[in-house]
Amino acid sequence: MDALVGPKSHTISAWAVGSVAIAVGAAIFVGFLTPAASAAATVGYLLMAVSPSLMTEANNHISALTAFNLAAISGALVLLGPGAFSLDARVFGRREIIIPEGPRSTRR
Repeated sequence: MDALVGPKSHTISAWAVGSVAIAVGAAIFVGFLTPAASAAATVGYLLMAVSPSLMTEANNHISALTAFNLAAISGALVLLGPGAFSLDARVFGRREIIIPEGPRSTRR
């Protein structure tokens, strides 16, 4: 949890941030409110990447690159949405994309 709240943090804030991180991860894992949970994860990863106080000096660059990578993955999950076997698909129904039939060209 030191990577999220810093090594000199208070116990209550460390537990709060850790609990939110676990809840967001569990929501993404089971596919419950996937866009909202992924957006929260994206914001958290971006804050972790740009805040030098949240990282130790030894792995400053590696942690920032990793956090930006995880933020990109979470951002993609926001745009893609939940999968077919997620809890969101069970509760809200599966989304179906219908591509309308357009006029076909005669050129090949």
